[in-house]
Amino acid sequence: MAPDAAFPVVPETRLADSGWELLDERVETVFELQRAKVTGATRLYDDVRTREAAESAAGLNRQWRFFFATALSFRPPLAPGIGPMMVLPTIRSEAGSAFASELRDRGFENVSRGRRERARTERGDRVHLRSYTAELPLDDVAATLSITGWVGVWHADGFRIAAGAYPGESVGDTLGLDDPDGPLDRSPQEYRDELLDLIRAVE
Repeated sequence: MAPDAAFPVVPETRLADSGWELLDERVETVFELQRAKVTGATRLYDDVRTREAAESAAGLNRQWRFFFATALSFRPPLAPGIGPMMVLPTIRSEAGSAFASELRDRGFENVSRGRRERARTERGDRVHLRSYTAELPLDDVAATLSITGWVGVWHADGFRIAAGAYPGESVGDTLGLDDPDGPLDRSPQEYRDELLDLIRAVE
């Protein structure tokens, strides 16, 4: 781990209670500015409760939702004359591009950038949000998984990126189940609300 890397604070109890599990924890160079490398310390979570329910009901083991939070650091540190707001637009652009690339690397097609929104973190910091949509053919069940993703970027005591994606319909509908229940019957609005709440809770 880079000596100056610090992981973001995430709502661990809330994640655990909702069936999320830590899938990966890593530190890596996420992109480069003109005079600095930008390192991200990232925690990535998988909705294991939905994964296990879908596997039990339809025999399909795959990731349906994910959530991650990243704390950024700069090497060398930003010069004293360069304020956070000067580089925030670049951070937002790079974060969105990296998210779209991640979806494509996961096999998603028709990745499109959507609307912008603004929100506040639970600590009161202003978050710039950008939505994305994409599709993934599920050959095992002859269906297509449509997803919506949100990327939030802000600066508090450092730069933070928090993001995730969720299905555009209930997993039960995607799998063609007649009477899904529990995690397989959740609506896109429920997914959206939970994801944005998780993003807002990151510190």
